[in-house]
Amino acid sequence: MTEKHPPQTSSTASTHARPDGRIGYAIVGVGQLTQDELIPSIRESDQAYLAALVTSAEDKAEAFEISPLRPEDIYAYEDFEQLADRGDIQAVYIVLPNALHREYVERAARMGKHVLCEKPLASTPEDAKAMVQSCREAGVLLMTAYRCQYTPHHWAVRDAVQRGELGPVRLLNSVHSHVEDDPEAWRLQQEMAGGGPLPDIGLYSLNTVRFVLGQEPLWVEAALEQPQDVGDDPRFQEVERSISFRLGFAGGVLADCQASYAALDVNTFRVLGELGHAALDPAFQYNDLDLTLTTQRGQQQPDFPEYDQFTLEMDHFAQCIRSGAQPWTPGEEGVQDQRLMAAIYESARQGRRVELDAPQGRDVFRGTPPEVPGRTAPQETVLPG
Repeated sequence: MTEKHPPQTSSTASTHARPDGRIGYAIVGVGQLTQDELIPSIRESDQAYLAALVTSAEDKAEAFEISPLRPEDIYAYEDFEQLADRGDIQAVYIVLPNALHREYVERAARMGKHVLCEKPLASTPEDAKAMVQSCREAGVLLMTAYRCQYTPHHWAVRDAVQRGELGPVRLLNSVHSHVEDDPEAWRLQQEMAGGGPLPDIGLYSLNTVRFVLGQEPLWVEAALEQPQDVGDDPRFQEVERSISFRLGFAGGVLADCQASYAALDVNTFRVLGELGHAALDPAFQYNDLDLTLTTQRGQQQPDFPEYDQFTLEMDHFAQCIRSGAQPWTPGEEGVQDQRLMAAIYESARQGRRVELDAPQGRDVFRGTPPEVPGRTAPQETVLPG
């Protein structure tokens, strides 16, 4: 099923909280991610369940065929506000093109539904900030779906860094690429996507660097490549084909990242310290991640319990809804990445370093840490630089 863009309408409604155990989710958008990953993942959850799907009117029948739902649980976009009457639905998961995130987050908030929104949170920093404000005013939780901040593999890298097992960290590098070969893809449309590979796959590198260090960058510098002639490559007339950016952190820590829509699939993440290094390769795919840690104790490839990234993030949000806790990756975490991506594009346009107003402290945009399978929480935290 190829997801079609929903009509952009809005209205106001309210909802009732459900008092029992598992949290009911309505997933908005039934494209490939929902079909291949989210529906199977939520069926494995003991914290949440799929209560409804929202899709285009012409795709309702097909959505019913690939889901465990009743026909009356499949809604068209124009019927979105009918979810207000569903007391068994406490959370809405937005899985739509980036430019539509703000509208549907705000509509869900007006119905009193908590919102899990796919990354990037929006297509501009202004939209992202407005979404956070709307959810705050409505008294609902907003969580950015940064699945890699919920996996044992990524937490093992973070813990090794923050326990000091790698010694003072000096360098991080990350590469994420794949070939986007559909010239009609919405991800190649500036208005719908807000950029090219940076907000799509480069964001994994950007967000994971910040997550692993627990700090915010002091400056960014970047360069991008985009064909100037339509005959060179008609896919990239609106967005960049490739981008490279560097982040500078306190203590002289440097992070170099590259992303491309025109290079064969690669997704890697490395941290280099004075006493050791960590390597994730692959780093960002949905499963079969591979971590190698090299420390003074030698080289190891940790074993982790089996897990599903999407189940873990949906479970965490469900737990936060029940407890009222701030999610680990709230809307504010998504807003910060939008600010940083805007600065990266500014640096690329102007050909100069862009200084940032970096907040002091650790994990300043994050909330309650998630439960991570197989993780032993660090006894102490040290600065990585």
